[in-house]
Amino acid sequence: MDIQEFFSIDDRLIEAAEQAEVICQEDFRWIEKTAAYNGAKVLAAFQKSRVTEPCFYGTTGYGYGDQGREVLDRVVAETFGTEDALVRHNFVSGTHALSVALFGVLRTGDKMVSLTGRPYDTLEGVIGLTGDDKSGSLKNFGVDYDEISLLPDGTPDYDAVPEAIEGAKVAYIQRSRGYSLRPALTVEQIERLAALVRSVNPDAIIMVDNCYGEFVEAKEPVQVGADLMIGSMIKNVGGGIARTGGYIAGKTEWIQQCAERLTCIGMGKEVGCTLDMNREMFLGFFHAPDTTASALKTADFAAALFGQLGFSCYPAVGETRGDIVEAIQLGDEAHLTAFCQGIQMGSPVDAFVVPEAWDMPGYSNQVIMASGAFTMGASIELSADAPIREPFAVWMQGGITYTSGRIGILLAAQKMLEQGLVSL
Repeated sequence: MDIQEFFSIDDRLIEAAEQAEVICQEDFRWIEKTAAYNGAKVLAAFQKSRVTEPCFYGTTGYGYGDQGREVLDRVVAETFGTEDALVRHNFVSGTHALSVALFGVLRTGDKMVSLTGRPYDTLEGVIGLTGDDKSGSLKNFGVDYDEISLLPDGTPDYDAVPEAIEGAKVAYIQRSRGYSLRPALTVEQIERLAALVRSVNPDAIIMVDNCYGEFVEAKEPVQVGADLMIGSMIKNVGGGIARTGGYIAGKTEWIQQCAERLTCIGMGKEVGCTLDMNREMFLGFFHAPDTTASALKTADFAAALFGQLGFSCYPAVGETRGDIVEAIQLGDEAHLTAFCQGIQMGSPVDAFVVPEAWDMPGYSNQVIMASGAFTMGASIELSADAPIREPFAVWMQGGITYTSGRIGILLAAQKMLEQGLVSL
């Protein structure tokens, strides 16, 4: 049996792929071991929370007494080891959930400090780093902002934390890398940052943008000192099944304030119909550990294959992973374009579409994106995107099955080979 029966892939690439999988063997064993632990944790949370068929029915209108909504919050809180959670289909993105959390806990005169450098591009407008004085940003509402630059190697500047965090209301940590080549933060690094914050400012709210990081390790940030962590349901935690949504998980006091920002003061978590969304959000979360494992294996395979082809990959095979993202430094726009077009060719949806760079909302540079997904923009499904700027790297993530993810990576390499951009 040979995938070349269905896809035109050079024999030399097939051989390179086999070698790549040998290189990945140890990483794959660790990924599968972590998935087994996290899968057991999720199953136990479902059972302890007494998930039952009526949880899947959903409600309309105000959504009073929505059993599924309330039980799903308990399942997520139990899984992540938090006091409470706010899991809603009407979070339109991870950035929206982060925005709700920030506006939920910050007030005029408060200060937010990012411990991991400049946050992801789409959050700059929320903070007030871009936009005008009428945009309704945190800055417009009188919230101060500061950030600690990362060290040259892309790791946190731990020595700078104590002074910077004095008097801050929110200590903000971005786990994933955004459009940078820095390593994603591990839970161990987040624990160290949280301890530093607590030693100087015990009342600060430690908030973690956990997008792309859920189920990558056996523990989550809220289990090692964070007060809140936030993510998207169309990334890891939705398991490739949830069509929309996001979550905020953490301490009850702050979850309540976030809920009242999402709905309104006095109603908080008690309202919000779920329509027909409950079943897929439960099912997606149940699948999430194994789906995340497929994405991690796809990323590791990409690092091994493109490393053999001479490209710098972040992280390299064998390095600790803090998220599902693989950054590959390709060198110029032609390489970026060919890679993304090859990924698109390996997609189950819209494989015939040819990606091109465009002015994507929320970004300062043109962006090229490959994402032939069952859910639009779902980056737990195999996708790749890159701003057209130095260092001309592509950020690839996802793969709801390793089988399809592997093929997508091979077709990206094949597209580059056909255009004379790689040699074997």
